[in-house]
Amino acid sequence: MSAETVTIQRLGAQGDGIVNGTDGPVFVPFTLPGETVAIARIKNQGTVMSITTPSPDRQEPQCRHFGPDGVNGTCGGCTLQHADEATYRAFKRQLVVDALKSKGLTPEVGELVAAQPGERRRVTFAARKTEKDMLVGFNQAESHHLVNIEECPISSAAIIARLPAIKAIGAALANSAEAFRITVLQTLSGIDIAVDGIKKLSDQQRRKAIETVLGLRGIDRVSLNGEILVEPVKPMLDFGGVKVTPPPGSFTQATKSAEDAMAELVVAHVGKSKRIADLFAGTGTFSLRLARVGRVHAVESEAKPLAALDHAARNTQGLKPVTIERRDLFRRPLMTAELKVYDAVVFDPPRAGAEFQCQELARSTVKKIVAVSCNPLTLARDLALLVEAGYRITSVTPIDQFLWTSHVEVVATLEK
Repeated sequence: MSAETVTIQRLGAQGDGIVNGTDGPVFVPFTLPGETVAIARIKNQGTVMSITTPSPDRQEPQCRHFGPDGVNGTCGGCTLQHADEATYRAFKRQLVVDALKSKGLTPEVGELVAAQPGERRRVTFAARKTEKDMLVGFNQAESHHLVNIEECPISSAAIIARLPAIKAIGAALANSAEAFRITVLQTLSGIDIAVDGIKKLSDQQRRKAIETVLGLRGIDRVSLNGEILVEPVKPMLDFGGVKVTPPPGSFTQATKSAEDAMAELVVAHVGKSKRIADLFAGTGTFSLRLARVGRVHAVESEAKPLAALDHAARNTQGLKPVTIERRDLFRRPLMTAELKVYDAVVFDPPRAGAEFQCQELARSTVKKIVAVSCNPLTLARDLALLVEAGYRITSVTPIDQFLWTSHVEVVATLEK
């Protein structure tokens, strides 16, 4: 380990400050461009010891667990609480600009649709039972050290208010000192808890866990490794006026405000299209809203989310017909011949993007496309395929739902 004083030159894609050293870049978390800092350095990683010259763009973090001096350690949930709002928003928008530019794309990128504290309705906690306590929080970055949290300004008040109940349920389920995960989703009536990573329970442990849940208020459902243990209330979400019961632990947009912003852009671009394909449809975040506009064909690889979508569509009045198809779009994308019946296609893939599907879309006659992505780099690759084939990007909107992190969502609209 060596000690040195450096001046931060820029922010990296993960939100760390970067110094260009003689032997390559050095990454210094919790710093901003222009700051002079004393660091302890191991290889290309620097740890802040003190800040000699702080940036005028620095602000006081909102959470006691953030930063090198965080309570109970350095929580790895956030990386950018120390950056003021203008710096933070510009950083997130620039991630999208740079990703597109790397593929030769230079469309106008809109301003970031901002996230606010307290909006996160879906949070995945790390958890571990010790001899003394039940720890629930987030791992320190690049570490297995679990930071036991007492507050979390990004999470909804409903989730933080239930932390004692979440810990009680974790303690009832934990049967070793091994770490596990607790995903908490705020629903219309309470919280839905999905626990993963705990090995098989004995009948006695199962009964104890169920009794614990039934003795608590505001818990809709508790599942373990995808299996429902107890469901006092059926959890519900609202997708544009359509009520949906998500499967245990299934993917849900992390904030309602980001979901609504994305859906508004999707529906507006699709316009009055009569036949719409929604690819990687999940539980119907977009499909069920689009079904107020035209006929929707929802394609998804997982059976349980697709069944939830189908049930919601069948039990909601005023929707146009919704058909479903279980299909792995990575291995078997909708082919050009299949796409010819659609006026519009929406796709919202996992981080890997939708390269093979975009190769088929590029050869299609679909008039309107909406690409929704949580990874600007794979989005840029996919958009480049479409642009090369004659599609024109009409808008790019970055949307923030993982506040104070380097993750950014993007909605891009295209026309043939």
